[in-house]
Amino acid sequence: MAITALGYLGVRSDRRDDWSAFAGGLLGMQEVDRAGKTMAFRMDDRKQRLVVSDEPGETLAFMGWEVEDRHDLEYYATRLDAAGYRATYGSPELADRRFVEDIVFFHDPAGNRIELVWRPMSSAEPFVPGRPISGFQTGPVGMGHVVLHVDNINKMLPFYRDVLDFNLSDYGLAPVPLYFFHVNQRHHSFALVGSGKVGFHHFMVEYQNLDDVGQGFDLAQLDPGRVAYTLGRHTNDYMTSFYAHSPSGFFVENGWGGRVIDPQTWEPHETSVGPSFWGHERLYLSEQERSKFRDMRLNNAAEGLRTPPMIDCPWLYQELQRR
Repeated sequence: MAITALGYLGVRSDRRDDWSAFAGGLLGMQEVDRAGKTMAFRMDDRKQRLVVSDEPGETLAFMGWEVEDRHDLEYYATRLDAAGYRATYGSPELADRRFVEDIVFFHDPAGNRIELVWRPMSSAEPFVPGRPISGFQTGPVGMGHVVLHVDNINKMLPFYRDVLDFNLSDYGLAPVPLYFFHVNQRHHSFALVGSGKVGFHHFMVEYQNLDDVGQGFDLAQLDPGRVAYTLGRHTNDYMTSFYAHSPSGFFVENGWGGRVIDPQTWEPHETSVGPSFWGHERLYLSEQERSKFRDMRLNNAAEGLRTPPMIDCPWLYQELQRR
């Protein structure tokens, strides 16, 4: 019984043209549908990975998580009901809209809609990116990752860890509480930020080539105010990335080189060196707030903290061997 990957995301927004330019022109997704009040985007062979619904709100509409077996839907529905969370089996029409065989949906303690899905559908048509890129790192590790703001970490943590069986990768308590969870070999597919707020913090897409990130960064800098975090590298998943303001105001992380772990042997642990080795200057924050993160990065540099050599990074090593 297992949730295996982040399959897709839905966003509420009435800024359809802006999302078309952002998801296609900057992120490199392929726009495939603009029927009715929704628009959909592909990242790979799947029918859709991102859905934007033409409705006010400018926030997360739903998260779609894949399960290993059809019986897992019944297993989690029963467990959710026992824990006091109503789980509903979706209609065939909803399953058709999501391009999946079967679906169950419910809400987390903060009201975020979660959809568990079985057997997502693939397209016979090849993926055609919205800008020239080598492609996205998806497949068995899913669409990427998603991060939520939370005002009560003690309520959300048990739900995702104990009810949905998300596995804790690591956590840090300063300068803000951060909890990272894995459901497959990707270091984290989900995270909670104890910011005191409620809502959508960001989602991440991972490219197959670092140059795709760098060229996206160049494009983002041409649009004043688009860059939210400058180019940098994270300490826990080793992702090299920048963050862009989406048309809806939350962030989208554009990354490469994320850490691959062995879920069977991984041990959760606390980190204390901050979120980044270098970079990731948070341009949207006040100078006083930015300095907290900057001081941690400068301390990392003074202590000579680095990512492991490339041969110790499984994904990179596998890619080099394959080529």
